[in-house]
Amino acid sequence: MKKKIEKAEILIEALPYIKRFYGKYVVIKYGGAAMVDEKLKDSFATDCTLLRFMGIKPVIVHGGGPKINELMKKIGKKIKFVEGLRMTSEEDMEYVEMVLCRIGSDIVSLLNKHSAMAIGLSGVDSSMIKATAIKGMGFVGDVTEIDTEPIKLLDEAGFIPVITPIGVDKEGKRYNINADTVASNVAVALSSEKLILLTDTKGIYDGETLLSTLKADEIEPLIEKGCIAGGMIPKAKAVATAVSAGVSKAHIIDGRILHSILLEILTDEGIGTQIEK
Repeated sequence: MKKKIEKAEILIEALPYIKRFYGKYVVIKYGGAAMVDEKLKDSFATDCTLLRFMGIKPVIVHGGGPKINELMKKIGKKIKFVEGLRMTSEEDMEYVEMVLCRIGSDIVSLLNKHSAMAIGLSGVDSSMIKATAIKGMGFVGDVTEIDTEPIKLLDEAGFIPVITPIGVDKEGKRYNINADTVASNVAVALSSEKLILLTDTKGIYDGETLLSTLKADEIEPLIEKGCIAGGMIPKAKAVATAVSAGVSKAHIIDGRILHSILLEILTDEGIGTQIEK
């Protein structure tokens, strides 16, 4: 009986959050260890399915760095990053898009397996993600505009959108765009309640101390101090941009923890680092 009461208490704790976020968009960037570990993959899919059936609207933006690195190494291509962004030549772009589209398809299959009803969208579809080239980075792009109509149409039809972070410019050129950046821009365009980035770390640190809460304007000084470096730079900039542009809160959480999404959204304590305006 004690365990049954504890389960009821957990549901009661979640109730205020379910009420607060009902009918609201939550943009989730899915990547890292959570994407390759089978238990974590099932955990992610279960969390998204539960949110959808609760009336919360998850929108998934996926990465694919490890899989792209794996393919590049196999074919003997050099891998170079600048401030966490992958240098991408025109030839590289073909491989990047191939890997990302396959990953998107796999995520859709995973969610469908858990009865979530998902459909994949590339940023190229209906020119949903409009982009411009980042100077000196080859076919790496930055977001100029997000057309939310395809996302909203899928949501209204009961589907979870799964977005592949490929953008397109006015001439039809395709660009590899950092998934954290895309997730941030999607969250802003949808006036999302939350932006959640699943990562391979517990959150943002100041030296050895995990920071549970940060203000958006505290991000840049941490980058300058070197506390935020490498692949964490685009993540930190993405969450700071999102909350500065109107997203209520953004979170960088450890995707290696089972049911990390539910723990962050539906519990009092939460996990990881939350960023506020």
